[in-house]
Amino acid sequence: MEATDGGIGKVDRHTEDVDRSYLVVDTGPWILGHKVVLPAGLVDRVDRENETVHVNCTKKHVRESPDFEAGQNEDDITFIRLVEQYYANRHM
Repeated sequence: MEATDGGIGKVDRHTEDVDRSYLVVDTGPWILGHKVVLPAGLVDRVDRENETVHVNCTKKHVRESPDFEAGQNEDDITFIRLVEQYYANRHM
């Protein structure tokens, strides 16, 4: 995964739900042990040749986004809406 200003990690999983599509990103060595949720609407393009997903946000926005905890946040619509709101208001 690539933000507008550099690498942010690898896609750990994704949803295919029409109403709430998102990617769970394992930030790996960049932020050890940290996973974040990115709304699928942030995907700018997919480079199939290099197997890279480019998103329309900065590394700072990813670093400051709400933490994802497997098993707790996956089906929590309130958490997903919090993440969506965070990225919708990232210009502030």
